[in-house]
Amino acid sequence: MNQWTFVIAAYAVTLLGTAAVSWLSWRAMGRAEIQAEKLVDRA
Repeated sequence: MNQWTFVIAAYAVTLLGTAAVSWLSWRAMGRAEIQAEKLVDRA
């Protein structure tokens, strides 16, 4: 195996990790917005 196999694998892991963190953050932001709207409706 040459070095490019590891370079491509590293980029793939980085891209997948970035996508996963972005998706989880987006979901958490959506839940936080819903909770904030509930607090505003209470007041």
